[in-house]
Amino acid sequence: MSITSVRPSRVRPSNRRRVLPLVLAAACSAAAALALAPSAQAVTPLIATATYDCGTWGHGVATLTAADSGTSKTIKINSTAITMPIGASADPNSITTTLKLTKTSGGVTSQVQFSGKTNPGMTGPNPITLGPLKLTSGTLAAGDRTDSVVLATPPSATNWSLQIVASSPTSATVPCVATVNQSAPFVW
Repeated sequence: MSITSVRPSRVRPSNRRRVLPLVLAAACSAAAALALAPSAQAVTPLIATATYDCGTWGHGVATLTAADSGTSKTIKINSTAITMPIGASADPNSITTTLKLTKTSGGVTSQVQFSGKTNPGMTGPNPITLGPLKLTSGTLAAGDRTDSVVLATPPSATNWSLQIVASSPTSATVPCVATVNQSAPFVW
């Protein structure tokens, strides 16, 4: 039996000159991507409650969950007090929801809106789950505060803080009014 020696392979100097710039370029690209990537922003609190009157769909507390990814600001709405009527149903992503909030920025008050067509399939009289709704009207900067748009009851086509428009298989437009401010305003 013969033993042969194995020599470790060597990278030729000319190959090192080609590989090193590629490694450096990849590292620089990764660092630049991380530096330019939007960072998640903190919203405080993340969860607040508000009371809404939604006529035939109910009256009571809704939980609002806010999020800010750095590129998108969203709010999700859940409520066991606000429900679809018995016999009504909604297919997934068939409800257009719009939420109006009062915005305070540097002492100036205005309104912003969150809207979206995101919902699980629902049937009456189950609780509602709507969103996440994206910021679609107005802007929010760091330190801006948002709170419920409190309106007098009853809700109507022109008097609403939250509007739920179901389209399949049940068709309904449900205006809701916030009857009190949120348990705490969101600070973006």
